[in-house]
Amino acid sequence: MPVIDVALGERSYRVEIEAGLLEQAGQRLARFDRGRPFAVITDANVAATQLSTFMAGMEKAGLRAETIVLPAGEGTKSWQHLAELVDRLLAMGVERKDHLIALGGGVIGDLVGFAASIIKRGCNFIQIPTTLLSQVDSSVGGKTAINTPAGKNLVGSFHQPSLVLIDPRVLTTLPPRELRAGYAEVIKYGLIDDAAFFSWCEENGPALLAGDEAAQIHAIRHSIAAKARIVAADERETSGVRALLNLGHTFGHALEAETGFSDRLLHGEAVAIGMVLAYRFSEEQGLCPPGAARRIIAHLDACGMKSHPMQAGITAGGARLVEHMLHDKKMEAGRLPFLLARGIGETFLATGVDINAVGAFLDRVMAQG
Repeated sequence: MPVIDVALGERSYRVEIEAGLLEQAGQRLARFDRGRPFAVITDANVAATQLSTFMAGMEKAGLRAETIVLPAGEGTKSWQHLAELVDRLLAMGVERKDHLIALGGGVIGDLVGFAASIIKRGCNFIQIPTTLLSQVDSSVGGKTAINTPAGKNLVGSFHQPSLVLIDPRVLTTLPPRELRAGYAEVIKYGLIDDAAFFSWCEENGPALLAGDEAAQIHAIRHSIAAKARIVAADERETSGVRALLNLGHTFGHALEAETGFSDRLLHGEAVAIGMVLAYRFSEEQGLCPPGAARRIIAHLDACGMKSHPMQAGITAGGARLVEHMLHDKKMEAGRLPFLLARGIGETFLATGVDINAVGAFLDRVMAQG
């Protein structure tokens, strides 16, 4: 069983990856038992496909659990559902040393993690991610948040989980679109600083998306190891190292905001398009040799993924998209840092980008179709 340690001193924890792990989760959680019911928070989709397996494993291990089922979708990362969740957890009598269990994708993980960080000034939580995106990215690193009308993830905290359990077999119930969206975050690790891994993705991505379990486990393990290394070096994104994980996100969040953070454009789809835009802008600025963006687009095309805003029905001009960017949480002294590239696997943080040049670039992208 691959085990990856996220080395953060007293906040360190393990990420365990194993096919069939969901059925055994109760055994892995027994050490956190305090003789009280665990609070298991999930969404309606996961409740219909994975909850019974998880609960059977809890019962087999002699553990008690109470469930809270929330609506599925990005809209659940909101003030309304945060308040509802906190009220229900307090009514259950959750204590500071208890462990909440986030059984779901990135939305559930972010929401439960944030709730855990504020209930009684902080209690514990465990991540059991059920989407590829959450397995390779959001379940590790301690970023928790909700969305607001002003933008994505603008209210949140850093709050590390106590344990992450990843079962790649839960991906068999994931809709193909969700699987492809999660795969965008896998590609990201190659584009950041690992050209060899991007080449692996080009060779194995279609098989991974077709259900090749060995390819999925390799991609999850490699991605989590890469993220663990970066998070250990810069837990709270203060030195700029962790900012590399935001490749494609500044462009992508603007696209998500334009669609109202709806299912019109999934987060991973936005990141995929955002990475293409980051590389296209880098090429246009003379930072990156021509052809890198085309190579990324070719791989996305081979995997049946979106690579242009118009493929998501977005027709907004540059000024409109830049307006969304100005609400980005990474704004500092009126300037917005961008993740740009010098080539495949050579991403860097650029702090002096002219936002007007970005708007003009986006106008050209939209005009070209």
